[in-house]
Amino acid sequence: MEHIIQQFSLERGSLEIEYMEQYFEEFRERKTAVEIMQRLRGREHLILLSMGSTPEDPEHSVPVAFKVGHELRPLEHEPQLHDLTERLADCLDLRERRVFYSWIGGTRKQWRGQGHYRALTEQQEEWAHRNAYDELVVKTKNHFYGMRATLDHLHFDVLKFERNSQNNGDSKVYMHKRLNPEVIRKHLTLRMVVEAA
Repeated sequence: MEHIIQQFSLERGSLEIEYMEQYFEEFRERKTAVEIMQRLRGREHLILLSMGSTPEDPEHSVPVAFKVGHELRPLEHEPQLHDLTERLADCLDLRERRVFYSWIGGTRKQWRGQGHYRALTEQQEEWAHRNAYDELVVKTKNHFYGMRATLDHLHFDVLKFERNSQNNGDSKVYMHKRLNPEVIRKHLTLRMVVEAA
């Protein structure tokens, strides 16, 4: 199966992601287009959507999965990113390695298990490697078992586990993957990437 992936510009992509997130009941706090643009403006980023056929009309395709990532800088001034880099300072040297942060993403329930998230992740890895990034980092929560399993299948390693003493399910799991030509050669998905109009 060939995955059709659309790569979006900042403004249009932010609106698409805001629309997509309404399909994810597990997301307690959905991002708005304004929040996405504020986070990504002025930094290298990538907004990808995977398209899939609808059961009612196989000829008609809709966005079924998304992935948004951006560069992570050694000195971050935006409060959330500053907090992230501080939390990772003991296990990740951002002065020595270029890191691409896989910020948000997901696949709509009806299309899970069809390889859309793998295709988006492999496209993100290829893009990041081509743009001279050394490593991908992603954060999830301990209770997102499906996401943790997916990252395991994609050969992400645990970088850090940050325990939440009140609720272990809310503990943060930081995972990473080093990028090199061998990682890219091992990609499994067929992908066609198009620039969204």
